[in-house]
Amino acid sequence: MAKRLELQVWVEGTVIAAAAMALSFIPIQTANSAFDLSLGMVPLVLYSYRRGLIPGLTAGFVWGLLSIVIGTAMKNFVSVPQIIFEYPFAFAFGGFGGIFAKKIQTAVEHRRNTAVLYVVLGGVVAALARWFWHFWAGVFVWGAYAPEGMNPYLYSFILNGASALANAIYVAVVLGILVKVAPQLFIPKRSHFISAAKSK
Repeated sequence: MAKRLELQVWVEGTVIAAAAMALSFIPIQTANSAFDLSLGMVPLVLYSYRRGLIPGLTAGFVWGLLSIVIGTAMKNFVSVPQIIFEYPFAFAFGGFGGIFAKKIQTAVEHRRNTAVLYVVLGGVVAALARWFWHFWAGVFVWGAYAPEGMNPYLYSFILNGASALANAIYVAVVLGILVKVAPQLFIPKRSHFISAAKSK
């Protein structure tokens, strides 16, 4: 029974990674090509709220690997370490909202207003955790493209800071609304195997 539930969690995580990957193909172009609004963060963070930190990190890691395998990461290729940092590592940390999973599920089950607070806070943490990796890649890799005389730390902070802020707002607002209108999405469905076992 436990193994079946565990399999259900990981299958769900794989589906989430694939959905996040699919959302990355939706063109969102800005004047600044370094600016990135990552639509796949919403399903990833929602999954981390449902299943917890480790499944969330794992699903994000798979999403990052898919970006490399499918080739979308290669358009930004500079070096192997840079690709590893900006895709599997950074995307994995997008699942960091899972540290609030228990608090969110408890709040949702008891219909507490604190659910929105934790959902918003988790979204901000997830976005900042992911862009922590992009910031350092910006310093050590993309900093070479900074305007002459500009500090690479400042350059990376400005470019990646804008993306981090935009994604934190995007994830927090979408999931904050979702927990109000569809709170059941934040509670993992009990497997029928578990229900059957409890009824015996």
